Amino acid sequence: MPIIKSAKKRVRTARKAAIRNSKTKRSLREALKVLSAKPAAQSHSSAQSKLDLAVKKGVIHKNKAARLKKQAAAKAKAAGVKPGKAAAKKPAPVKAAPKKPAAKKPAAAKKPASKK
Repeated sequence: MPIIKSAKKRVRTARKAAIRNSKTKRSLREALKVLSAKPAAQSHSSAQSKLDLAVKKGVIHKNKAARLKKQAAAKAKAAGVKPGKAAAKKPAPVKAAPKKPAAKKPAAAKKPASKK
């Protein structure tokens, strides 16, 4: 067990990160297993999002994620799933609120230069 305060904190931080990383890895493996068991558009999009999340958190390398995405797409295509159409959702149109006119501030008065 470390004695120095900062080393103790690093142990706590590393433990938290290890738990977070193991949860991310577990959810990624589960998503890939579901995709291989039942290839569907839902499971394909879920697997891709889990892969992206794992890359973002630094759990796996981006090239490994790209390779796994390609394999997942090949499995989905072999099963006759159209991943592009089912996974793409159109967001609801958002109406922008009317803009308020910006209030003009009066120009700040300049102070005369002081003589030294």
